[in-house]
Amino acid sequence: MAPTATLDKNEELRRLREVNIDEAPGRRRVRDSLKDIQLNLDHILFKTPENGIKTKESFEVNSRGVEIFSKSWLPEASKPRALVCFCHGYGDTCTFFFEGIARRLALSGYGVFAMDYPGFGLSEGLHGYIPSFDLLVQDVIEHYSNIKANPEFSSLPSFLFGQSMGGAVSLKIHLKQPNAWAGAVLLAPMCKIADDLVPPPVLKQILIGLANVLPKHKLVPQKDLAEAGFRDIRKRDMTPYNMICYSGKPRLRTAVEMLRTTQDIEKQLQEVSLPILILHGEADTVTDPSVSRELYEKAKSPDKKIVLYENAYHSLLEGEPDDMILRVLSDIISWLNDHSLQAEGSSVTTM
Repeated sequence: MAPTATLDKNEELRRLREVNIDEAPGRRRVRDSLKDIQLNLDHILFKTPENGIKTKESFEVNSRGVEIFSKSWLPEASKPRALVCFCHGYGDTCTFFFEGIARRLALSGYGVFAMDYPGFGLSEGLHGYIPSFDLLVQDVIEHYSNIKANPEFSSLPSFLFGQSMGGAVSLKIHLKQPNAWAGAVLLAPMCKIADDLVPPPVLKQILIGLANVLPKHKLVPQKDLAEAGFRDIRKRDMTPYNMICYSGKPRLRTAVEMLRTTQDIEKQLQEVSLPILILHGEADTVTDPSVSRELYEKAKSPDKKIVLYENAYHSLLEGEPDDMILRVLSDIISWLNDHSLQAEGSSVTTM
């Protein structure tokens, strides 16, 4: 990269850091300013061509009156073989890095749909604030149910694809809709928050009490998720360009809701009945790979597979060396291909 171009990018980042992104209008302005720069970063995901893919970005008000941002990637020359509905992580959005992942899936024949949760990315709401995890899950169910009901897609098998906190969202969706999905890909799923990210018991009780009084305040300590999640230092240095992701200290109510949700999921692992592919880095210090093993062992699904990647960190598709990213993508697409074929001709009834 030319020195002048680097200086221009750094200057743009400094300017945009001054924008208040607590609410959606500020986040949308920042994303519009960075979009072209992001997609030209030297990352393997952004080298996936757009040719042959139809993309669409939308803002729609849901039944709770919240404006939701969503995006889709569809094969241009053929009908999708199946739908893949993405649930993003806590420190992520459905744009930026996922753009490259979605292109790979679309070029493999899948219709890919993604949305930003309320308070995340380009959707309406206070940045990083989850007043109720159950309401968040219901918003996601509503959005993807509307897509699946579209006559263009209603006959196609549909898969959940959950990453980190999105893995928890996907599992909660499945537990509420046990027969609605042909399968789920769970990437470093947040079934339990790593012990060193959880406050000590006394502090946890204090935080729970404070969350009832100051739910939106940022008082919960947190380690640097980019440092903890990205093994490849060069790729880690690109994370500042994902400026609309939430990177601050967790808000009190958000932290309490995430803790409560993971505790609920831990108690219900044996109720997971759909086909699942679980992928986790063995060196992940953000979400606990041992709980992924526990999910694999306890899930009652007869069709389950787990892949643990030696030395890999949390961000398997964004922060690993290129060969690992390609390996994980290949594992996902191969599993989807097999299960799309199995689902053809069978009906999946939404409950």
